[in-house]
Formats: sequence, C-alpha cells, structure tokens
Amino acid sequence: MSNFTTKCFTKHDDYMTPKYVWEDIKDIIPKKKIWECFYGDGKSGEYLTELGFDVIHEKRDFFDEPPDQYDISISNPPFSKAKDVLTKLKEYNKPFIMILPCSKICTQYFRSIFKGDNIQIIIPKRRINFSKVEQVEQVEQVESKKQCNFDCFYYCWNMNFSKDLIWL
Repeated sequence: MSNFTTKCFTKHDDYMTPKYVWEDIKDIIPKKKIWECFYGDGKSGEYLTELGFDVIHEKRDFFDEPPDQYDISISNPPFSKAKDVLTKLKEYNKPFIMILPCSKICTQYFRSIFKGDNIQIIIPKRRINFSKVEQVEQVEQVESKKQCNFDCFYYCWNMNFSKDLIWL
C-alpha cells in the first residue's frame, strides 16, 4: 500500500465566489427576483446586482426563514452544511442554483433528497478559484495556491432549462 497523506485545512466555510462565476452563467439565469442566501463578505450579491439582477442579499440566517417575495435562490453555500442546505432548499420549494463540489451528487443524502426530481447541472468551463476569507479580511493567495483542488458544479433544481446538462 502506498503512503497517502492529505492536506490539513482549518475547518471553516469562508470561501467567497469570484465575480466571473456569476458572469459565466448570467445569460442562463432567468430575470426574476433572486435571493442570494449566504451573505459571506457581501460581494456576491453586489456582483449579481451589477450584472443586472434584482437581488435580495441580507445578513440573515438561511435556516430561519427566507425573505418574502423571491423567485430563485442562487448562492455558494457552506460546503460542510450541504446536506442541511439542500434539505432546507427543497423545503422552501423554490427553484435554485447552488455551487457545490461535483462529488455531492454521489452522496446518499443527495440521492435521497432529489431522487426523481428535476435536477440539472451546469458544468463550469474551468475550475472555480474561490477567495478565502479569514476574520473578515481577504487573504491574498500565494500564486502557487490559487488553484482550487476540487471541481464544482452549479446544481440547479426546478429551473426548467432546455437541457439537463449544460457545458459552459
């Protein structure tokens, strides 16, 4: 057996979505009222607004209650809470686009939550390089560490796109 070691990371989910991630799908997102449901550093909601979308983006607990009058949830949720987030999104019963690691589709909880449902996948044209935030300060990434070590998809539910698998 070969020796295998993994990288050790401080456990937190403070990885922010770069603007290009929303730019890449701006023509796919319907022009409806969007709830960007995870606040992070606040930039994601700003980016979606700059791209011409009507966005609700407030500091609030996602698990409490959604805001009134939104049509679609769009976000980069905390990956460590994916099961709880997906369960809650399904309970809210509104279409969504969530960025999550591609491996999530292979989990038992994903299958149990969405088996038989209208799941659609958007595959980015390149690996997403999230910005890491620690204690509200953006951490400059060392050039060699800019590349994320896993791939993500845009997971979509009840978006009614013309295809179930969209390659950007």
